[in-house]
Amino acid sequence: MARHLFAHPELLIAVVVSSAVIFAQPATGPTGHWEGAIQVPGQELKIEIDLARADAQWEGTISIPAQNLKGFPLSGITVQGETVNFAIKGVPGDPQFKGTLSKDGKSLAGDFSQGGATMSFALTRTGEAKIEPPPKSTPITKDLEGSWEGALDVDGKILRLVLKLSNQPDGVATGTLVSVDQGGAEVPIVAVVQTGAHLKLDVRSVGGTYESDFKDGQLMGTWTQGPRTWPLTFKRSM
Repeated sequence: MARHLFAHPELLIAVVVSSAVIFAQPATGPTGHWEGAIQVPGQELKIEIDLARADAQWEGTISIPAQNLKGFPLSGITVQGETVNFAIKGVPGDPQFKGTLSKDGKSLAGDFSQGGATMSFALTRTGEAKIEPPPKSTPITKDLEGSWEGALDVDGKILRLVLKLSNQPDGVATGTLVSVDQGGAEVPIVAVVQTGAHLKLDVRSVGGTYESDFKDGQLMGTWTQGPRTWPLTFKRSM
């Protein structure tokens, strides 16, 4: 019986080699901190991607230093074998990434598409994921709901803005910000936080924050984007 079991030792060797290949594959998949660039026409746009697995769900963020974008949440993250896809929800042009993980798990490359244009991207894993969750939105009082209008004076150039805030059925507020003079696209607000008369908005897709106090029927505060800060007051839309 023993002689029959080992009559074909090459089969046993094949099984051992196959198992070694399986265990040699990276168990982390695309989890980690990735750095690289999108090949936009004429230059490279540096980006950083963080991907992590939490409670059987994927989560991730994107940072674009040149655009003062930091830790903006990714959406639609899917991982099927070596194929990794994710998107940036709510940003004009519906940006999407479709990539392939290398066999050694150290690089991720593929196509980036936005507004009908497609460019290549390439990333290298540089460490563990660094995902900082955005602050949780709170409900807002009734006097803050609705549409607001304001204007930002950027070195003499006036940018008209429209702010829309509302409470949702789940009990928290959401909002969008529209720059009328820059195409009119609605930019999602990641977090809407009200503490008494103070309101803070996290607008990560443009690397901005807005902090204000509700006084005399107006939102009076400051807009911060990158290293700069400007005064910004919103009044009720007529």
